[in-house]
Amino acid sequence: MKILIYGYGKMAGAMVDGWLRAGVSASNIIAYNPRHKASAEGVTLTTRQPDGDFDAVVLGFKPHMLVDIAPKMQSIAGPNTLVLSILAGVTLAQLDAAFPDAKANVRFMPNLAVAIGKSPNVLAAHDLSRSDREAVTELACKLGTAEWLADENLFDLATALAGSGPGFVYRFIDALAEAASELGLPADMAGRLATAMVDGAGSLAADSEFTTDELADRVASPGGMTREGLNVLDESKALKSLLLRTLKATADRGTELSKMAGKQP
Repeated sequence: MKILIYGYGKMAGAMVDGWLRAGVSASNIIAYNPRHKASAEGVTLTTRQPDGDFDAVVLGFKPHMLVDIAPKMQSIAGPNTLVLSILAGVTLAQLDAAFPDAKANVRFMPNLAVAIGKSPNVLAAHDLSRSDREAVTELACKLGTAEWLADENLFDLATALAGSGPGFVYRFIDALAEAASELGLPADMAGRLATAMVDGAGSLAADSEFTTDELADRVASPGGMTREGLNVLDESKALKSLLLRTLKATADRGTELSKMAGKQP
């Protein structure tokens, strides 16, 4: 596929890195950004408004810029082009209004792990042909995994979990390391141990036949050290309550971003 990246920010750049890592030819990717910046090796980056035919266009600018930018993109978002939006909060209805002539509009929410091919990618579209769905799925799977949502109303929540989730995990790593440091471990050692532990635990969970709940119980023998720690986390469901509020606040922000991008459909 010939892909245009329209707005070369951190996430779009990470997607390009992931596609190149997965074997997509750099010659198949063109990036546009109004200001010059470094691009992945072999990828052409232009600061001039692009034209031509593309199989897919990735929207990589800020959500609130959609209303101003969409009119400039009509010639490159035509009936042979899939529009892939990584714009948080922007709905399919808003995309359809912005790009009425596009082959199809797709919401595509990755996280920064696309750069290493380990992002869960949340997808939503309507009236997408089987071949186009397969093409988008293939692009997503080169960056990690593909999860299609049948109900777009769940997209902001899925984004809060899979897209914003790494930020929450990094906070958890920091909190673990800081707690261990306050209790006596050298700060640099605590940071290394916490990061390596989460890396190993995540890999084990991804490959295990057991659920994460079962894995926690396998780590925690009755009356042992881990069980005492889990008792603190489980008390009054404090951790779950904190994460409920975290995900709700994140998902609600998606609604606010949608309003900023244009009239709420």
